[in-house]
Amino acid sequence: MLRGLTTISFWASDLDAARDWYTELLGLPPYFDKPGYIEFRIGDHQHELGIIDSRYAPAGHTSDVGGSITYWHVDDLADTLKRLRSLGAKEHEAPKEHGPGFVTASVVDPFGNILGIMYNAHYLEILRANLPDS
Repeated sequence: MLRGLTTISFWASDLDAARDWYTELLGLPPYFDKPGYIEFRIGDHQHELGIIDSRYAPAGHTSDVGGSITYWHVDDLADTLKRLRSLGAKEHEAPKEHGPGFVTASVVDPFGNILGIMYNAHYLEILRANLPDS
C-alpha cells in the first residue's frame, strides 16, 4: 500500500528565509522555485522536501510544533545535530538510542517544522543491497 516516501512538506511564513536556510543546510539550491512553493531533491533516492508558504496551509493548521516526525538517515548524527544547531535550529528531542545501530534526534527549524535525523543501520543495509554489482 505505502510504496515509498515521495514528498515531505513543511510550512514557512517567510519563504525567502526558508529557501536561504535550507540551501545553506543542504548545500544546494531548490530545483523548483516558484512563488509560494520551493522544493529540494535530496538524499540517496532524491526524495523531495517541499516548503510551502504558510498562507496556503489547510484550514486548521497552526504554527505550533506538532504532528508526525519524519526521520532522514544521516551518517554522523552528532555532527549533523551540531550543524543544525549552528544554523539556528532548536533541539526538539535529544539523541536517543533505540537499539544497536538506531539513534534518533530531532530539531525545530527556524520556521517551526520538526526535522528528524536518524542513524539507521537498516537504511544502510537496504542501500547496500540495492547497489549494482561493481
